[in-house]
Amino acid sequence: MHFPILTALIFLPAAGAALVALIPSSREDVAKVFGLIVSAATGVLSVILLINFATHDAGFQFVTRQSWIPDFGISWHLGVDGISLFLVVLTGLLFPISLAGPKIHGQPKSFIAWMLLLEAGCIGTFLALDLFVFFVMFEVVLVPMYFLIAGWGYDNRVYASLKFFVFTMAGSAFLLVGVISVAFLVEPRLGHLSFDFIDIARYSSQLSQTDQRLLFLAFVIAFAVKVPLFPLHTWLPDAHTEAPTAGSVILAGVMLKLGAYGILRFGVFLFPKAAVDLAPVLLTAAVIGMTYGAIVAAMQKDLKRLIAYSSVAHLGFIVLGIFAFTSQGVSGGVLQMINHGLSTGALFLLVGMIYERRHTRQIAELSGLQKSVPVLAGVFLLVMMSSIGLPGLNGFVGEILVLIGTFITHRWWAVVGSTAVILA
Repeated sequence: MHFPILTALIFLPAAGAALVALIPSSREDVAKVFGLIVSAATGVLSVILLINFATHDAGFQFVTRQSWIPDFGISWHLGVDGISLFLVVLTGLLFPISLAGPKIHGQPKSFIAWMLLLEAGCIGTFLALDLFVFFVMFEVVLVPMYFLIAGWGYDNRVYASLKFFVFTMAGSAFLLVGVISVAFLVEPRLGHLSFDFIDIARYSSQLSQTDQRLLFLAFVIAFAVKVPLFPLHTWLPDAHTEAPTAGSVILAGVMLKLGAYGILRFGVFLFPKAAVDLAPVLLTAAVIGMTYGAIVAAMQKDLKRLIAYSSVAHLGFIVLGIFAFTSQGVSGGVLQMINHGLSTGALFLLVGMIYERRHTRQIAELSGLQKSVPVLAGVFLLVMMSSIGLPGLNGFVGEILVLIGTFITHRWWAVVGSTAVILA
């Protein structure tokens, strides 16, 4: 395929956001339709990418590489492989659903523009193979989500948006230091300054053990905040609770995967020795997060907050699978990213529908849904069962692979981690 589909996947929603911003405020109905068309077209492109992806090729495909800032070795380098492919498709499908489903309260034009810009940033993060481009895309998603929570959230939205911004910005400071440091440390071996992921990967494993550990920590701290991994998770329940329905769907379905993807793609791949050395620490944090998230979720009275804490537990499964360092564990972790995005995204969408009808998220006040809305209650039950990993549904596959893969190499972490399944 000669068409630059990866670049189009990023620039289509970005251009759509700019055009929506130019639409007069008096024509908000046009902005809604146009935004939905742009997000749907991006979704179609992602499906075309999936159809044309060669499953027998283990390398990066549809690669685009153009020099951008040659003096600093920065290039517009994009590529997709088996890890990022389904995350791009998930992003392409969830955004039009988020725009089409929930009702937008106040200034829909601005809301749609921020959503489209957020989509461009998320897809760009999954496709970037230049560390500088990756950092830019990783930061782009921060701004739209901040404004979506602050502008269209619920009562405590200002506090939640500021907390989200402070946590993620602080984590990104570590990422910026790590990206610049690894580029300059690899420069003498490479012969020139480059932020290209492929170039850096050739020599990053040759750095000293101390350098690798420090760089790995810089990358992983940034990504752990975004996952979020215990104990850096405290921003997530507030952000989820106060975010508008569409924001919660994207936050759970796509944005939390940016951190897990970053750990696997950049942290583990660039610094394998450090990843092995520090794996027990991250496995322990993952297991604590899984158990803690499940217990705290059981104590919640707000339905949205319950789902938010359950996400902390499910994302712990992803990190556990990655640092098991087995094919089963890593495969399960990647599958769990997709399955969690589908299940939890659907749960937040359903909670939004319930709130629009009942104007409450308090579990004690939502009894009797089976009688008044039987179809919605049935779908909610099915999605909840998939979220807790009922055999036969999508959530089960990733969790069982993670536990099997972890049991092979880190038995006791798998044993403790399995209690999270029971607690769910």
